[in-house]
Amino acid sequence: GGGSRLRVALGLSPGQGRPAGVVVPLGARGLHWAGRFCQRVTTEASQATLASVSPVFAVMKHDKEGNTTYFEKKKTELYQELGLQARDLRFQHLMSIATRNNRIIMRMEFLKAVVTPEFLLVLDYRNVNLEQWLVSELVSQLAGEGQGQLLTCSLPFEFRAIEAILQYRISKLQGRLNTLQPQILETLEALVDPKLLSVDRSKLHILLQNGKSLSELETDLKVFKETLLEILDEEEVIEELCLSKWTDPRVFEESTSGIDHAEEMELLLENYYRQAEDLANEARELRVLIDDSESIIFINLDSHRNVMMRLNLQLTMGTFSLSLFGLIGVAFGMNLESSLEEDPRIFWLVTGIMFLGSGLIWRRLLSFLGRHLEPSLPPHVPAVLKKPPPAPGRVEIKSNHKAETFGLSRSTITDQ
Repeated sequence: GGGSRLRVALGLSPGQGRPAGVVVPLGARGLHWAGRFCQRVTTEASQATLASVSPVFAVMKHDKEGNTTYFEKKKTELYQELGLQARDLRFQHLMSIATRNNRIIMRMEFLKAVVTPEFLLVLDYRNVNLEQWLVSELVSQLAGEGQGQLLTCSLPFEFRAIEAILQYRISKLQGRLNTLQPQILETLEALVDPKLLSVDRSKLHILLQNGKSLSELETDLKVFKETLLEILDEEEVIEELCLSKWTDPRVFEESTSGIDHAEEMELLLENYYRQAEDLANEARELRVLIDDSESIIFINLDSHRNVMMRLNLQLTMGTFSLSLFGLIGVAFGMNLESSLEEDPRIFWLVTGIMFLGSGLIWRRLLSFLGRHLEPSLPPHVPAVLKKPPPAPGRVEIKSNHKAETFGLSRSTITDQ
């Protein structure tokens, strides 16, 4: 159609072609149709290119009857089939819960899911971190079987799907905390030992890595709590999460007659919010323990450093004492003649004076060092006797009685 209109605009008949080498001038209308034609061709080509490079999701579908199917589908086909927009399946945030067109779109780190009243879609289910959970836990949980039986088995399908996903996330966070806690405690126990004169660098490296992992865990717990708290603060969002309430008349009648599904959804979210809060408190206690142990490690190192400095100072004092009285030996060792070197007893006398003087000086310096390094005791403060407080009924006292009491106490103090 665009080609025929272009031919008409160029003044050519439908079957007539332009002779080679002939330049046909285009008018305003011809330029307009030529531009529209090129724009349409470019748009169709770009759409075809986007369709060819559109990502493909490996999807696991589990419906409320218990049937599980696996298939692959392009992103464009999937969001069109679900009645969503392309931006809804981007999963930009590591943790999110949103509702679109009576669909619940959830992401819990590696887990990407779309919940409807009839089925649950798990996207990219071939992830290594999801295989064990999908095979051993999810199907049995949604069917109301197995050890990890859900609390929402009697509620509509979306309740079970949401609880299974939240339970998966909490179990992952709990597993990370259970892995970190014994490692941190073991490392801290080895580092705070007061018998160690030095700190093992390998233990410090392990503690540093565990501290970073603990910080990441605290961040994930904080994001998880904030995600749930944002939903709990909005009653409209809680209502939107109850999908069957708006699609199934029987569920709507139950919600209006006695069972409040919005309240059940709120209780479900609050339950996992409290679990996340408990995990965050445990992680916070570990963080405080690491900080306290770090202070203990520094105190131990400072204590050992002070011992070495004191020993070095004592040896320096001994060297000074020997050097001071060694001058006598230096004087007698010179090639100078005097009458003293002829006496055989003078050698032992000078040597004795040198050792005795050095020992006395060293002892004096050590006592001086001990007096100035030992912590001084606080001065004794005598206890001040205080009068017992007056009874509540005797607070009001006459002015003349107070004057007499003041004068009596003043004369007593003067006599003392």
